[in-house]
Amino acid sequence: MNEFLKQFLIESRELVDQAVNDLLELEKLPNDAERFGNAFRAFHTLKGGAGIVEFAAMQTALHCAEDAFTAARAASRPLSAREIGNCLLCIDQVVDWLDAIERTGDLPPDADAAAVVARFTGSPTSEPNAASPVQPAGAAWLDALLREHPAAARSAQTAVRYRPDVDSFFRQQDPLARIAALPGLLAVDVAPGDRWPTLDELDPFSCNLVITALLAASPAATTTALGDDLRHCDVATLADRPKTAGPPSVAQPAAELLGAQLQLLAATAEPYQPGCVASAGLVAANVLRHVGRLEEAEGIAAAADRSLDEGRPQRLVEAIRGALEGAPTTAAAEPLRVKRQEAIQTLRVGTDRIDTLVRLTGELTVAKNAIGHGAKLAEAASSALGATLKNQHATLERLIGELQRAVVGMRVLPLRVAFQRFPRLIREMSAELGKPATLVLEGEDTEADKAIVEILVEPLAHVLRNAMDHGVEAPAARAAAAKPAVATIRVRAFRDGEHVLIEVSDDGAGIDIERVRQVAQERNMMPPEVLAAASDEEIIDLIFAAGLSTAAQVSEISGRGVGMDAVRTAVGRLGGQVEARTERGQGTTIRFTLPFSVLVTQVMTVEAGGQTFGIPLDAVVETLRVSSESIFPVGAAHAIVLRNRTVPLVKLAQVLARGTRQHADESGPIVIAKIDGELGALQVDRIGERIDVMLKPLDGLLAGLPGITGSTMLGDGSVLLVLDLAELMQ
Repeated sequence: MNEFLKQFLIESRELVDQAVNDLLELEKLPNDAERFGNAFRAFHTLKGGAGIVEFAAMQTALHCAEDAFTAARAASRPLSAREIGNCLLCIDQVVDWLDAIERTGDLPPDADAAAVVARFTGSPTSEPNAASPVQPAGAAWLDALLREHPAAARSAQTAVRYRPDVDSFFRQQDPLARIAALPGLLAVDVAPGDRWPTLDELDPFSCNLVITALLAASPAATTTALGDDLRHCDVATLADRPKTAGPPSVAQPAAELLGAQLQLLAATAEPYQPGCVASAGLVAANVLRHVGRLEEAEGIAAAADRSLDEGRPQRLVEAIRGALEGAPTTAAAEPLRVKRQEAIQTLRVGTDRIDTLVRLTGELTVAKNAIGHGAKLAEAASSALGATLKNQHATLERLIGELQRAVVGMRVLPLRVAFQRFPRLIREMSAELGKPATLVLEGEDTEADKAIVEILVEPLAHVLRNAMDHGVEAPAARAAAAKPAVATIRVRAFRDGEHVLIEVSDDGAGIDIERVRQVAQERNMMPPEVLAAASDEEIIDLIFAAGLSTAAQVSEISGRGVGMDAVRTAVGRLGGQVEARTERGQGTTIRFTLPFSVLVTQVMTVEAGGQTFGIPLDAVVETLRVSSESIFPVGAAHAIVLRNRTVPLVKLAQVLARGTRQHADESGPIVIAKIDGELGALQVDRIGERIDVMLKPLDGLLAGLPGITGSTMLGDGSVLLVLDLAELMQ
């Protein structure tokens, strides 16, 4: 692949990520002009890049998406949900083509945009659904509602007119509470359905109300949330409602005030009067704030400040004119230029070059350890020479430590790289399962090693699919439990020392502990007496066991009993842990605890059978010494009792076939480790020191050797094998 095509791939993938993020945000906030513009620019730039490399099919597909944006902008309307879906499908096709280019090194010769073109040209801009009660906007009640709530109308996607049953009060129903529970509620009006009777004739149990409301939720989400009450409602979609001709300008009184500020600035341009500029800027900004255009108001205020700094009113004049014409202000565009200037200072470096730097840093670490070993020998032979070498070794250790941190910093990525794939996953599953849900992402800027970020995508996707399929209830069940119609799934990431923690929480039904216990008993996963005595935490941990599933039937999403088992396995390979917490009826939280970096590992050295091994320090809980009487046989194995808890014991020398201990008794140091949420004990001959190492995977004849996770070199030139405790404890 030539460098030109490589650059095209890099830039295209960045633009694809930007387009997907902006499209998903537009679905939540259809009137977000900034997101609309960013997404439009992303598609336009993608099409331009395709033209430069002469990729005609990609140009054609992206041109269709561009046309959808252009039509929406010309009609002064937001993109409909169907148009957003078509644009996402167009992006999917682009990603497939980019993957093909990366595999083959050339443009795909059989690329065809016909399917994408058909989606755009063959689908109307509205959301057709023959069974849907959603009606086009245009009724008198809707016009009155929009006039009464102009600010809410700018963000609304759906309007609802609800006429509850006459006997709803008698049946202890609360119509207002029903409307208040709808997703994205912006405004509500209540009016009598019929003329009020006289006080003598008034029946207090007769409901004579008509409730109208504006919602930010889509018509599909609204109809799903209404459930059985849909038969009492008129639902109108506002996506295709005709807008007033002309640019999206302010109301007439506000426009007159802005025009007056332009006249004031023109009259005082010569000589320049800073007081008039400051006054005009303040008035114009307050006018825009009053009509709800907050971002443009901030742009006006920034333009006024710049005009005062430059000593001429031109910046403010341009900003006020832009507000009158519905265009973005110059000051509002300033941060974009700053970002572009910052981007020029960045440099793209291939991962192979960074990996080379990592390898060299590892070699330096080995050399540093060797110098430390030499310093100890010199200190024993000559106090003066030993002291000098020891001081120099300390300096070298500090510098190499800083180099390690810098190299690790080059390999880190924000978790946003993994998280950005999940909003669309939740969107599609919500539609497929008929469960309205919203995804909240927190801590997207939290950084972790590139290897961790890339591998985490699939485990997190498993957990999110389980949250939607098993955790989130159906709309009727949520309504019965007095929960919001739209479920919330929250993914939160944060840094805790040398660890990265990620929590996936839902507000669903929680884990049915008794159901898990029943399934475990049916599948003979534990002896009945052990299962009966197990605590709730131990039962919850069984969801990570292979083959356990509480799903009533197997589907394409879940039910095979392999998802959570695969999650724990994948996280364990990264040196991390995963655990679950739940509260019945309130939801479930799955927590991932991961190392910040997989390059630099802290290990504790131990000796067994005359050879030194390494144990990952993250897995070590404590060390202790026990007597031979405290070690008792359990069948063919051994165990110890630790604080009234039976812990299985592995004698490392015997397991590694390094011979048996030569001591008269069997007492010795014990390392207590936590593997996959369970405690295990490892008996060794001697416990050594703690060191930082950069692990190398085993290759050649030793590749795939069980029980060994990698190797490193010690200061005396010997090779240290680092043990895989999970395999040794099996």
